Amino acid sequence: MEMKDYYAGTVIPDLGDKALNIAVIGSGSFGTAMANLIVHNGHNVTLYGRRKEAVDAMRDTRVNERYLPGALLSDRITYTADLKEAVSGKDIVVFAVPAQTFRQVSKDAAPYLKEGVIAVNLAKGIEKKTLKRMSEVAAETIPEARYVALSGPTHAEEIVMNAPAGIVAASEDQEAAKTVQDAFMSEQLRIYTQDDMVGVEIAGAVKNVIAIATGISDGMHLGNNARAALMTRSMHEIKRLGKALGANAETFSGLSGIGDLIVTCSTDLSRNRRCGLLIGQGYKAEEAVEKVGSVVEGYYTAEAVYDLAAKLGVEMPVSIATRAVLKGELAPDKAVRMLMSRNKKDELQ
Repeated sequence: MEMKDYYAGTVIPDLGDKALNIAVIGSGSFGTAMANLIVHNGHNVTLYGRRKEAVDAMRDTRVNERYLPGALLSDRITYTADLKEAVSGKDIVVFAVPAQTFRQVSKDAAPYLKEGVIAVNLAKGIEKKTLKRMSEVAAETIPEARYVALSGPTHAEEIVMNAPAGIVAASEDQEAAKTVQDAFMSEQLRIYTQDDMVGVEIAGAVKNVIAIATGISDGMHLGNNARAALMTRSMHEIKRLGKALGANAETFSGLSGIGDLIVTCSTDLSRNRRCGLLIGQGYKAEEAVEKVGSVVEGYYTAEAVYDLAAKLGVEMPVSIATRAVLKGELAPDKAVRMLMSRNKKDELQ
């Protein structure tokens, strides 16, 4: 495959002593793409991966062959398979690991984080056992860190191609959010700050479940009308759950809400949507996840959403039906009939 440097011609600013030392934990698609973007902003970036052979290959070839083949990475990135080396003394540590492993990875990193470090999380999910959002997990594992959630409609495959995108940096610490905004924002990536952590995290987590649902619909060839109806009604579900947890309703109309839902449900770059497509075509959920070949966050988050909705008494029919299909408790065609035969109601209820 021909290699291409999509950032060729980008003028990297000389920030001098204003350049931040940033670690990206997780050398999958999103972690790699973000590391490449940040280093082109003039900051010092260390990319950590747990598999030394994969990290060494990236250093030698400047390509993440497994996740982002064809994209040539900057030669300014430093690589390591040593977590202590990666995070020690860093101003910002970006966690680009799956939601269900964030607790352990952040706990492992905690002893080496410097005082006042900003922890940026890219994961979108709800922890299955505890039903906690990622910021709540971070409060337990890295309590001294200044936590920022980065969320919105951003596929790694397009970030690494330096294509235009918009995203949200959400934090209760607005100075930390603005620091991330300044460090990560580029000519092609626009970043907005937000203080509604609950809304941003709930929207990012649940939309992965909905992307599986719309994928199933498309895999069954139910049409564009069905997909649009699913997405719209599902946004009502996301908003209901968020509001029950104290979120700002306006958040769900923004980039981390409807914006992320649109891109995840509508494009085949989404692993969750691809998983749903396979299920709609007749594959069992476990087979679909294996065939996708990388983490399908919605597959794991569906159970947590189901439990959280039950705990809070929130009505979420699409999410619940999707979880039942994933568990093998309901066939996709029966799930459709169940959703279509629900009692009549006012749209805004």
